[in-house]
Amino acid sequence: MFRKRKIITDEKKIDEILDRYSKEILPTRDKLKTKLLSGDKLKMYVGADPTGADLHIGHATNFILLEELRKLGHEVIILFGGFTATIGDPTGKDSERVRLTKKEVKKNIKNWKEQVSKVIKINDFMNKPRFVNNNDWYSKMGLEKIIEIASNFTVQQMIERDMFEKRIKDGKPVYVHEFFYSFLQGYDSVVLGVDVEIGGTDQTFNMLAGRTLQERFNKKQKFVISTPLLENPKTGEKMMNKSTGQYIAILEEPNNMFGKVMALPDEVVVNLIKHCTHATMEKVEEIQKKVEKGDSPKEVKEEVAFEVVKTYHDEKLAIKAKENFNKLFTKKEISDDIVEFNVEKGKKIMDFVLEKKMFSSKSEFRRLVEQGAVSVFEGEKIEDPNYELDKNEVIRIGKKNIFKIVMK
Repeated sequence: MFRKRKIITDEKKIDEILDRYSKEILPTRDKLKTKLLSGDKLKMYVGADPTGADLHIGHATNFILLEELRKLGHEVIILFGGFTATIGDPTGKDSERVRLTKKEVKKNIKNWKEQVSKVIKINDFMNKPRFVNNNDWYSKMGLEKIIEIASNFTVQQMIERDMFEKRIKDGKPVYVHEFFYSFLQGYDSVVLGVDVEIGGTDQTFNMLAGRTLQERFNKKQKFVISTPLLENPKTGEKMMNKSTGQYIAILEEPNNMFGKVMALPDEVVVNLIKHCTHATMEKVEEIQKKVEKGDSPKEVKEEVAFEVVKTYHDEKLAIKAKENFNKLFTKKEISDDIVEFNVEKGKKIMDFVLEKKMFSSKSEFRRLVEQGAVSVFEGEKIEDPNYELDKNEVIRIGKKNIFKIVMK
């Protein structure tokens, strides 16, 4: 017989977790802390919509926090929004999201469990996380129930949201189905009967909708933990954006992952190591001090890149990725371990990079070509976006994205 994991109520550990990974806790941090200290086993969840095939390290903040709470002994659930993804979350959008088909969602969600396993120990027999898909209940739900859920919210509550107000002001349409998203995401909390929901600060409205519904349907209080988004502290720009294709995927190959971290602005490194890795708080504080002292940005960023690769792969691969990076960019050598792609002769480079999801649009890639940012490694610039790949060569796109082409 397996032993049940005891609930850990170490106050110092609880404070460290909440201080490190949370931005805001509703109704209050003190009330949640009291609950965590009580020894009660809480049910907690993180939800994510499969709007693309990749989860990125910005998403990982929520999963890392969930894992820390799981290790305290609490029950955790990972929800994939197989149904809500077909509606499209309007959060932060100045136009309607493109709605996904069920076939697209199924394709996107295919290896998400594997991606989550990079930061959550999914096979821990003493406290195994549970995976659910909200398509399982919404695909069977009748109109009567949906109307009952919707009746808990007013049109005024919905149109007061910033992005809807902005669209109305700009004369852009707001579609009725977009209102559904918030209360359906909220109703997930009712179905799961959770005590805690975790999500980015951009999801606070939706999570609070779930808090309202949990109180009305289950007569139960739900805590909301909003986590910080990975943003540039100087510009406020999101550093991981699936819409533009600018992100570091959780399953990113180690060399690419290391290089992409090195390509990020210097000012994001503290937030990156603090919120997106398993590095100790001692290491986080060490990096913070080095940044404040003005130590070499390159060396500090290399330490952070190492911790990122170590978190999503392992220490051995992190060491190798750092060695390879320095061979490429310090000694101007090409590592034997550089990412290699087999390509049919005559393949157009623009078609290739779009297929590999290096970029989200042809216009984005054309712009880089026009700026002279695409070249054969240490060689001539590629001036034609329809350049044909017809021989083995190393391609550089921007400063850090380097890969080897090998003809089939």
